[in-house]
Amino acid sequence: MAFGLLYDYLLGQTIDAYTYFGAHFETRDKKSGVVFRLYAPCASDVSVIGEWNNWDVTKDKLSKIDDCGAWEIFIPGLTNYQSYKFHFKNAKGRYVDKADPFAFYSEYRPATCSRLFDYTGFIWHDSSYMKRRTRNFDKAMSIYEIHLGSWKGQVDGRNLSYEEIADYLIPYIKELGYTHVEIMPIVQYPFDGSWGYQATGFYSVDSRYGNPKQLMSFVDRMHQEGIGVILDFAPCHFAKDDFALYNFDGAHLFESSNPARRISPWGSAYFDLGKDPVRSFLMSSMNYFVSEFHFDGIRVDAVSNMLFIDGNKDKGENSGAVEFLKRSNYYLHNRHSSLMMIAEDSSDYYGVTKPLDQNGVGFDYKWDLGWMNDTLKYYKLDPIYKKYDHNYITFSMAYFFNENFMLPFSHDEVVHGKGTIINKMWGNYEQKFALLRNLYTYQFAHPGKKLSFMGNELASFDEWNEAKSLPWNLKTFPKHDSVSRLVRDLNLIYRYEPGMNQNEYNPQNFHWLMVDNKDDSILAFERFVGDSRLVFVFNMTSNYYEYFEIGVSQEGIYEEIFNSDKDVYGGSNQYNGLPIKTTEFGPYNQPHKITIKIASFGAMIFKYKKV
Repeated sequence: MAFGLLYDYLLGQTIDAYTYFGAHFETRDKKSGVVFRLYAPCASDVSVIGEWNNWDVTKDKLSKIDDCGAWEIFIPGLTNYQSYKFHFKNAKGRYVDKADPFAFYSEYRPATCSRLFDYTGFIWHDSSYMKRRTRNFDKAMSIYEIHLGSWKGQVDGRNLSYEEIADYLIPYIKELGYTHVEIMPIVQYPFDGSWGYQATGFYSVDSRYGNPKQLMSFVDRMHQEGIGVILDFAPCHFAKDDFALYNFDGAHLFESSNPARRISPWGSAYFDLGKDPVRSFLMSSMNYFVSEFHFDGIRVDAVSNMLFIDGNKDKGENSGAVEFLKRSNYYLHNRHSSLMMIAEDSSDYYGVTKPLDQNGVGFDYKWDLGWMNDTLKYYKLDPIYKKYDHNYITFSMAYFFNENFMLPFSHDEVVHGKGTIINKMWGNYEQKFALLRNLYTYQFAHPGKKLSFMGNELASFDEWNEAKSLPWNLKTFPKHDSVSRLVRDLNLIYRYEPGMNQNEYNPQNFHWLMVDNKDDSILAFERFVGDSRLVFVFNMTSNYYEYFEIGVSQEGIYEEIFNSDKDVYGGSNQYNGLPIKTTEFGPYNQPHKITIKIASFGAMIFKYKKV
């Protein structure tokens, strides 16, 4: 069976390579120890060096078990946490020391060794959660994106562990009403400023916050509280540090042999996703975290750079990488039917979320980065000029139903001089807050799953910095704390109302009520499923209306269940307190209408009740 797995690895057809390669605790001839296996086809004179042999390159030589390039040795008497590396002669005749590509744990930077760790035997308590887990197509899914190191920041000069973060994070997520957390990459990476997107150990749990079983405990505790956990994963590229994957055996094992296709725009090395062993390596890494850590989804980073060469459509399709993505989605979905695969993709590549049998790529969801960019451009505009760029706010629905989109306000929008979300809003201090409340309401009202980066709910004016904690002191200021209250209430409505979370990728469940009112910059649309029908109204200017007519499709009573201008959210309390009965002949060819009060930059949600 082991040799079958080895050849499946060579053919790019396995997601279980981690069960064979790496360092595994075993018992042989009644002796407990560790079996080391390495894939390095162009290496020779391979040995494993570590604490137990005083780093002596002559003691523990690996045997070549197959001409394909697999090496093995069993060493009795080893224990968890012992450091090691592989020492061998590479294709260029030079002796090198390399970290184990399949290491399950690693030394904390700046140290570079792999460490022994037995990840098996964790006792899980999330069986009921796992049994009812789905891909959430007809459920509310509101994701809180988090960088573990900077959410709470360091305490007494050290990072909080995975369990310690869970102590604070679980009650906070439950209070705000998010359904999932998405963790920015937590595989081993050397440079803090890469945020984990330039990794060196794709099976090695980030030692900044603890060991693999501590991460398992984090996920287990989240699941026991009904909170899903999504892992951000970057299979497009890796760090070029000499101790790790780059030029591993001297023959560009993981990266391209073509210098023109080797280095990414981020200064890292592209994985050569046309090589079958590389495909198995990365697919197995994703499966390792899903199988052994119970992650509920994988968010795949930089998909556009895999669909097209360098992410540039003019350079053509990256066919080897496209095959890798299709193969990954096939194998992972086949093994884990309730796993979500999410593409961070800014391209217009066809069928990213279409099934493989429809010539799609097979993802479940795709980030709608076009929506995010257009929306933020619109909210930056002076209201006087919004009518000239009205399409920014309406265009998304022209293509929304082509894919299963997710609406992100992610970490990329609050760094590198872009300003925070509230800083992007037009106007003075009060107007920025009013527009921010409007924006978050619009995100929840628009069809599609939701994602927001940590701190967006605090309305911070300072950009995110991975070396600093979030500015939690802002919670003591009512203006900022009221934004958190607004996010909480939007999450509650989103989760409670079927019209906002069910069948949202069906165009028959969305209807524009007022789409072309450029002069007033007022939008209205309705969403419905079964007996649940909601009307959403947005005023994108500072104008106030005591009476404004909105056309509706159904006769009956409309009750305002949310208004972003309420005082509890920091507004002026211009809301519609009483149920509103329809009258005949509404604007924009609607058979009925309601007459409502609209606050400056107000956003409203009305619930329909049939008379």
